[in-house]
Amino acid sequence: MQYLDYTHNPWLVFASLLVALMAGFTGLSLTKGLSERSVVHKKILVALAALSLGGGIWSMHFVAMLGLQLPILFYYDPTITLASALVAILVVGLALLILHFWKRTRSTLILSGVIVGLGVLAMHYIGMAGLEYCQALYTPLGLALAVTSSCVLNVAAFMIAYGKRTDRNIIAGTLVFGSAVVSVHFIAVSGTSFTAVVSVVEAGPLISNEIMAIGVVLTSFVLCGAFLLTGITFLSPSDTDVSPDGELPPEVSDVPDIAPAVIRVPYEQEGRTQFVNTDEIAVIHAEGHYTSLYTATGKLFCHWSITEAEKRLSPGPFLKTHRSYLINPAFVSSFERLKDNGVCHFNVTKLERVPVSRSRLSIVRSTLGV
Repeated sequence: MQYLDYTHNPWLVFASLLVALMAGFTGLSLTKGLSERSVVHKKILVALAALSLGGGIWSMHFVAMLGLQLPILFYYDPTITLASALVAILVVGLALLILHFWKRTRSTLILSGVIVGLGVLAMHYIGMAGLEYCQALYTPLGLALAVTSSCVLNVAAFMIAYGKRTDRNIIAGTLVFGSAVVSVHFIAVSGTSFTAVVSVVEAGPLISNEIMAIGVVLTSFVLCGAFLLTGITFLSPSDTDVSPDGELPPEVSDVPDIAPAVIRVPYEQEGRTQFVNTDEIAVIHAEGHYTSLYTATGKLFCHWSITEAEKRLSPGPFLKTHRSYLINPAFVSSFERLKDNGVCHFNVTKLERVPVSRSRLSIVRSTLGV
């Protein structure tokens, strides 16, 4: 059997790396801060992240395949090519579901990385099975190296990106993930030999390199758009907690100083703007663009947003427990620790409990002395 000589276009190899990096950053950034989202919102973002990561793996593979230069013309089977994309998206989606709907431990991080690693290989070899007029042949050693490298590199990427959900870790995880996907592709190709196939039974129209190039350009264009939109959000300051999803809580030293000064907060009642002292307010709760003030005797309407209230009353007696709540620790009657978050209980009218998010748990416990 005569094997075909092949080379790679270095520019397309570099382009494949860029595609993998954009996909990695988009997917890993989309899943930041999901613990405080509703279940429906969380599922939507996980699905979008799976599309970004899985679609990016697929796009990277075929950008690299466009750079594969063989001495013969070869084509792709459309059904198998589509199946390879779906496998990548579904497998990555499974890993993300484990990360965001199971308790995140070292074991789940390793499991998710292995699943993605095997998914990258499954997509690669299914995509290679779609070659027409050209057959890919593999060796046991080449398969073993591909499996080992893919699992190890992807576990490393997810351990970094999800060990702490900081901006630095997401960027570092992106670099490792992008490098892992590209490295695994070329490690697998290095253990592959190509031979021409004389006769092929065609089940339908085939995809030429030119058509494949158009498809890859379109998917890469979509990834670029998602990358830019995610990058803008990633770099923009947020007035919500930036570390709720798997990130280690802020240090105790970040607990705000409680100033003794009493500030008067406006509220609307009977067509007039009246004022209440901060030492009479137990909880400030976001209600859309406005807030509700909970005192020992009732609930008051305030035209301040939760962001404005936090800004105007800082430093002050209030402590942020959740993106929608500011509490006065002096009014907390009891504290309840749950699995990875908590609840503050109050003896005030119309309000009995306030949630404490995972990222604020350490600060709240330190302030309450529990």
